[in-house]
Amino acid sequence: MAVGKHPGAGTRDAVTETLQTSRGEARVELDLPPSPRSLLVLGHGAGGGVDAVDLVAVRDALLPGRVAIARLTQPYRVAGRRAPAPANHLDESFVEVVTGLRAELPAVPLVVGGRSSGARVACRTARALDAAGVLALAFPLHPPGRPEKSRLPELDTGLPTLVVNGDRDPFGVPPSSGTVRVVVRPGERHGLSVDPAGVAAVVRDWFTERGWARRPA
Repeated sequence: MAVGKHPGAGTRDAVTETLQTSRGEARVELDLPPSPRSLLVLGHGAGGGVDAVDLVAVRDALLPGRVAIARLTQPYRVAGRRAPAPANHLDESFVEVVTGLRAELPAVPLVVGGRSSGARVACRTARALDAAGVLALAFPLHPPGRPEKSRLPELDTGLPTLVVNGDRDPFGVPPSSGTVRVVVRPGERHGLSVDPAGVAAVVRDWFTERGWARRPA
């Protein structure tokens, strides 16, 4: 994927490309601003897609700050399946695609992230990808009604991590600890669809604070 050579780079029109992975064809929608300050790769939820309102809002908030944003559709969704692939398959595809993107943008910090299942994938692969940070939207702390099935250890990457969850999320809300900052949005459920612009503003401020995005004029 020759990300530096797309016609229309710097516009809000994503360039879409299908890439072969060891788990099938994945799809990447890339928005590339001029002279990017960082690269953010986002994965989708288990049964959703990269057009989820919070993912799109984050893209729109970060592009003016010169953040290159790649939204990755996993092979099982490209193939038309809703049931998610096994975790190791998701991780393998994510690592392969992100590795290819890094080869094209090697000089900028990499942040991996996603919503729900995509956030879990990002957490599990962040260290292997030498990411600078992790963005977890609607991190599913546990299955609904099953708090004993905690996924909290996945957040323990040792990397700067921003979690944005709703206070009404049936999947639970993880606590802030160590390098993990948790921002709880009032009135939001798992979809983070009540005020996606507000969710995106939290993400933009974090990117700016860490130097991964240009400060607003």
